[in-house]
Amino acid sequence: QMHLEESGGDSVQAGGSLNLSCTASGFTFDESIMGWYRQAPGNECELVSSSSYDGGIYYADSVKGRFTISQNNAKNTIYLDMNNLNPEDTTVYYCAPTYLPPGGPCRKRAYNFSGQGTRVTVSS
Repeated sequence: QMHLEESGGDSVQAGGSLNLSCTASGFTFDESIMGWYRQAPGNECELVSSSSYDGGIYYADSVKGRFTISQNNAKNTIYLDMNNLNPEDTTVYYCAPTYLPPGGPCRKRAYNFSGQGTRVTVSS
């Protein structure tokens, strides 16, 4: 099994900040595009941000200017720095490679990845 373990989720007030981490073992980032995903109840699994080994970065419109993705290939860790959080950001966040099929990153255990996500709760 490949391990992608998320951490850093917490409960904060609107306007607050969090930094999520995802550390891999049995899997390396250096040739993959890695993404942070989230799925709120009743919604689809959404790509929030992604980072490729060659420096390509993507942000969903809803988080542009507030979230920053980064990765440390030497530590096999990817980060999501979240600022100016709002209640709409409340949900579980997952990290996963972007080559998984739609919806896959939010149920990655079905694709032999460990990790249950990390919960972010933002109160108004």
